[in-house]
Amino acid sequence: MLDNIFGVVLIPEIFLAILSFVCLIFGLYLKKNAFRQTSNFAVLILLITLLLVYLDFESDFANYQNLFSNSSFIDFFKILVLMGSVASILISKEYFLSMKLKNFEIPILLLFSTLGMMLMVSANNLMSMYLAIELQSLALYVVAAIKRDSLSSAESGVKYFILGALSSGILLYGMSLVYGFTGSMNFNSINIIISNYNNLNLGLIFGLVFVLVGLAFKVSAVPFHMWTPDVYEGAPNSITAFFAIVPKIAAVALIYRFCLIPFEHFYSEWAQIITFLSIASMFLGGIAAIAQSNIKRLLAYSSIGHVGYILIALVAANNDGIKAASIYMFSYMIMNVAIFAIILSIKIKNEYLVEINDLKGLSRSNPIVSISIAIIMLSMAGIPPFIGFFGKFYVFIAAIKQELYVLSVLGVIASVISAFYYLKIIKVMFFDENIEDRKINFKISLQSKLFLAICLFLIICFIFYPSILINISATLEL
Repeated sequence: MLDNIFGVVLIPEIFLAILSFVCLIFGLYLKKNAFRQTSNFAVLILLITLLLVYLDFESDFANYQNLFSNSSFIDFFKILVLMGSVASILISKEYFLSMKLKNFEIPILLLFSTLGMMLMVSANNLMSMYLAIELQSLALYVVAAIKRDSLSSAESGVKYFILGALSSGILLYGMSLVYGFTGSMNFNSINIIISNYNNLNLGLIFGLVFVLVGLAFKVSAVPFHMWTPDVYEGAPNSITAFFAIVPKIAAVALIYRFCLIPFEHFYSEWAQIITFLSIASMFLGGIAAIAQSNIKRLLAYSSIGHVGYILIALVAANNDGIKAASIYMFSYMIMNVAIFAIILSIKIKNEYLVEINDLKGLSRSNPIVSISIAIIMLSMAGIPPFIGFFGKFYVFIAAIKQELYVLSVLGVIASVISAFYYLKIIKVMFFDENIEDRKINFKISLQSKLFLAICLFLIICFIFYPSILINISATLEL
């Protein structure tokens, strides 16, 4: 009896939802330091939620008639989402205060977005999947435009909202077609129903394509990536950090579960679409980033390229693919937390870092910071012995085991191309002269310093003891 009560009442999502409202009321009644205190409270809520997810690692989920599901894969990605949210709030706190963005609503909106992402990861029904996506997106539309006196921030919010609404419409239309032709919205029921078909009928294929288009927008896969560089550039740096670190984790988990559970028996139908998205994302992300001078736009195209590699593991559609995706998303989160901890701490002429050329001569004034950025860039490029190499290595292993040789070779070529713009940042820091004699001020908060130290330790030392993450990811099941 007690197990049932705890299984229903103390699930992480319900706890997070209730405490998010408590946090909102808490912020309303604070007269001083409302932003700082609500941020601290939000972090505490997320940490307790993370603990609840961990304790519930192998127990039954309160599934409310199969609207949601639970598995080791789902719990792993929920933990990544929560870790990313905690990190992004803590490394952003001083930035918000220095930019006079002291709206106490910001951490609360991020809490609701995190709640939506957790529900996305565990969604086992088309309707719960759609509602979770909308909960996550609505909060992000607001925070993208939170800097009200900035034209670029308002523009990024409007662009994200309009394109997000378009993608939601496409997604909903695709879901209606899938429901219309199968008579079910539950992932497992759809799997059972279509397993009896010899071929998918045209209407169901259209439904599958529309849903994948909507999900491709959420992971910013090419050609549905158009919002990403503009939103990354226009939003405040701290919001860009959240965009870069967290939402992709949930979206990747959802697209994996949607392809591998309901449409498990019709691999060839969706694998062609995912293959195209993967190749297009890897190459456009790599080539377009070369021409970028704004560091946030560069990181936006970098994230698009990373999505391409993650989708290779989905095309592999085997246990090695799930393992590779889990390792890749962990390394992706670690690298992004590290680079944004630095970006949110560097000022040039009392302005936060925007242009890559602002890093000229950084190695002379701040050698430790320069070395840290260089390590992160080399890891993002997938150069051994850093953690980013292992993500790509296991992705290519999964693809080769599935005899996807052409896709693997294209992935390696795209990886070589992408190395150019990562190395360009290193070249600017170490070999270019700071002609204008700009003063580069690096002031990092204690929390950011702690996260940066942990992330750098994992990036550098992962090679010495990779078995913990590899063994965990090898046991994950959808």
